[in-house]
Amino acid sequence: MGSRFDEMRIFAGNGNSALAQAVCDRVGVPLGDATIVKFSNENIFIKLNESVREKDVFIVQSLSAPDLSDRVMELLILIDACKRASAGRITAVIPYYAYGRTDKRDQPRVPITARLLADMIQVAGAHQVLTIDLHAGQIQGFFSIPTDELTAMHLLVRYFADKGWDDAIVVSPDVGFAKRARNFAEALGAPLAIAEKRRVQHFGRTDGGSLTSPEILNLIGDVAGKRCILVDDEIATGGSMLEVIDLLEREGAREIYASCVHAVLAGNAAQRLRSSSLKELVTTDTLPIAPEKRWPGLVVLSVSHLVAEVIQRIHSGVSVDTIFQQRNHPALG
Repeated sequence: MGSRFDEMRIFAGNGNSALAQAVCDRVGVPLGDATIVKFSNENIFIKLNESVREKDVFIVQSLSAPDLSDRVMELLILIDACKRASAGRITAVIPYYAYGRTDKRDQPRVPITARLLADMIQVAGAHQVLTIDLHAGQIQGFFSIPTDELTAMHLLVRYFADKGWDDAIVVSPDVGFAKRARNFAEALGAPLAIAEKRRVQHFGRTDGGSLTSPEILNLIGDVAGKRCILVDDEIATGGSMLEVIDLLEREGAREIYASCVHAVLAGNAAQRLRSSSLKELVTTDTLPIAPEKRWPGLVVLSVSHLVAEVIQRIHSGVSVDTIFQQRNHPALG
């Protein structure tokens, strides 16, 4: 099936330029020429240096730290620039969707920022959204435009499956992630263990409010003498992951590995994980990882082939879902 648009264009903000270039290399098109400038008053200016009139435009932008607010504004301004330049269709490709944890009101007088961000992307002029492993699946429902949520979990499964271990066990870091961890374990052909975690409130703040901190209570499952594979969608500060690592050590785990799709690694998370007993942290390049946050035990798998394949299918009007129905499809690594 041919595209109803004459040509494809792929542009990128500063959120993950390396991934955007890798996607372009796989698709076989040059990265779109755009000027992005941040003025001394912190205003962001963007100019497209090529025509996008009636073109099928894809904007690749991970909403990542540092300068997260700048990344959000770059995405919105790029979309607006393409809309005002008469682009035929605009697809926002967001490998990592920020504010995924604020997907509901879990206490009084708080916003639902994930919904606010979705509204802004639509108002800016995006016709559809492509993202990877949302922190909460219901975020798809915040959009009234077509939204495709891809998964990179199969890349992590394939990595561990290739090791050929017969003593592996998958560990969910909390009950909330247990369903996806179970799917991971079934794909790997391994049993599942679950760390039961509760967050305890502390009313010690000077403003009279409260803070919460994670507390691991117990482990459901037997990990003694086994290779444990912790799996989560993202690692932010690493605090919860380190708590589970300590628990697995106490329970007699033979070796401990961790995997996640999005390596946020905020603050000193990388240093703390590197100093732990973790053998490897396996992740993807949905987010750029600074050189100072890398270490020999960090394995980064690329999602560029998956994103490139889906972009080509969207452009050609071919079903995206069929990729995941073919276990040995090249896009699945």
